Amino acid sequence: MGLISKTVYDGGCHVLGYISGETVGEVRTVLDMHERKAAMARESDAFVALPGGYGTMEELLEMITWSQLGIHKKTVGLLNVDGYYNNLLALFDNGVKEGFIKPSARHIIVSAPTAKELMEKMEQYTPCHEHVAPQESWQMEQLGDYPNQLNAQ
Repeated sequence: MGLISKTVYDGGCHVLGYISGETVGEVRTVLDMHERKAAMARESDAFVALPGGYGTMEELLEMITWSQLGIHKKTVGLLNVDGYYNNLLALFDNGVKEGFIKPSARHIIVSAPTAKELMEKMEQYTPCHEHVAPQESWQMEQLGDYPNQLNAQ
């Protein structure tokens, strides 16, 4: 992530990060991972996942879920370099086949093998899925004292 941020910054673009460690560009401090993802989501025009590990996949799936819930209407892109995400995309297709994912929701994610192709697809993207919970929000205040509410019940 750091190398990509530095390259974008060196290219004259604004960089905004919500990570710990060495910083490049503008960095804001947040309390926890949920707040980090919510802040990135609010500030982003779109989301792009590069090949990565569990953390990348978790963030990707959360952005897909938030789109499905109607929390955002932003494009979710997957840079599928050398077929890295082929099995994940096949899993999504199987979810549709087995009835766990609505066919229209399968199109929340846009994928391509090159950055150029992905950008072209993302620019053409129009949401075409039903939002299953269109009144949801990523605002932290709505969660209130959620963990303690569970203990009180």
